[in-house]
Amino acid sequence: MLDPGATAKGPAGDTAAAADRSAEDDETRLDVRLWLRLLACTSIIERQVRRGLRRDFDTTLPRFDMLAQLYRAPEGLSMGELSARMMVTNGNVTGLAERLEQEGLVARRPAAEDRRRQTVALTPAGVQAFGAMTPAHAGWIDGMVAGLDNDEKQQLLHLLARLKRSAEAYENGATE
Repeated sequence: MLDPGATAKGPAGDTAAAADRSAEDDETRLDVRLWLRLLACTSIIERQVRRGLRRDFDTTLPRFDMLAQLYRAPEGLSMGELSARMMVTNGNVTGLAERLEQEGLVARRPAAEDRRRQTVALTPAGVQAFGAMTPAHAGWIDGMVAGLDNDEKQQLLHLLARLKRSAEAYENGATE
């Protein structure tokens, strides 16, 4: 004869536990699907921007990125600031700055407060080169997000800002 308590822990209990696991699996799958969709969108957009920069300006995305960072800081940036803003190593920034300096697009000079540090700034030729690229770059991005109306773009921007805060909190050991 079955124990009455065994019935509650038996098939019905197993079914409830399986349903809980299934719900957790669905949530995990949704989280992973979201991450994969974000990655796919980023990859597609980056690939198109890289192609356009190479085709139309014979340049690379890292070069464009450095010019963009320097354009936003007319007084120049230290190599460390450039590295942090571009999210690359100091070595990558140094090599890139050297090549852009050889082409006359940037100038490096000792920082006023610490002569051991270097500040990098756009030259007039660098400003002109970046100015020629920005309308094309904006056009490529506009074309790729044209399938969304302005309300959808605002909503997506808001949701991505929340996702960024959540990811940063997780990265820093906090949970939301």
